[in-house]
Amino acid sequence: MRTSNHLIGVLNFLTFLVSVPILGGGIWLSSRANNTDCMRFLQWPLIIIGITIMVVSLAGFAGACYRNTFLMRLYLVVMFIVIAVLIGFIVFAYVVTEKGSGQVVPNRAYLDYYLPDYSGWLEERVASDSYWPKISSCIRDSKVCAKLSAVPETADMFYQRKLSPIQSGCCKPPTECGYVYQNETVWNQGGGLVGTDPDCSRWSNDQQMLCYSCDSCKAGVLASLKKSWRKVSVINIVVMIILVILYVVAYAAYRNNRRMDNDEPYGQARMTKTQPSAFHL
Repeated sequence: MRTSNHLIGVLNFLTFLVSVPILGGGIWLSSRANNTDCMRFLQWPLIIIGITIMVVSLAGFAGACYRNTFLMRLYLVVMFIVIAVLIGFIVFAYVVTEKGSGQVVPNRAYLDYYLPDYSGWLEERVASDSYWPKISSCIRDSKVCAKLSAVPETADMFYQRKLSPIQSGCCKPPTECGYVYQNETVWNQGGGLVGTDPDCSRWSNDQQMLCYSCDSCKAGVLASLKKSWRKVSVINIVVMIILVILYVVAYAAYRNNRRMDNDEPYGQARMTKTQPSAFHL
């Protein structure tokens, strides 16, 4: 009995440690939301899952130390629910970020981003009239475009920069529009016609406007979200596998405790026949 309780206590402590990367991933997404991605509601599921695992692990640890059956059962039930929710969140994150990627531009190191390449729940959420004004205001306040012009450079130098999706989509006009580079956030019309992309007429050299109303800016936000979520999802998959292994071992130890509480020798069936009937051919 003591060995099983110690094992459950150790498993709960390990579960507590495993919750740290999940909570850390939620906090990292939160910092990204405040600085660049600007989708503040997306990090809360991970933060809630991480905190829940921490609290339940402490409850299971206390149940193992004090042989509190209720706390140990609570740990097993809640952890099963948490694992199921975590699996659902991982699947959801991959489904909503499945489509869309940047397009290669000739003679440019950066990519261009187009909203029609994205679709689904996340695209509708980002591009909606109720959310986009808040997101674009957040990007403007983050000064992500102002940081591009920290060091003066020529057009050729700028063309070889590896811009982030938001910098490429929000801080410059789409390449096909044919604007002429003046500096990182000032582009003038060339001698020819402006491209047919609606974003070409949305571009403004006003530093408070730029391309914040462009579809390319929305696509840049979606590409940035996809990159962030995929990084966190890799960590979540590893954590989920560890949680499943720990849960299976903890459940086996809990079953062993119950068997010993019922004075059942290991491997003995609960029911036996007092007088087995003989079988005759």
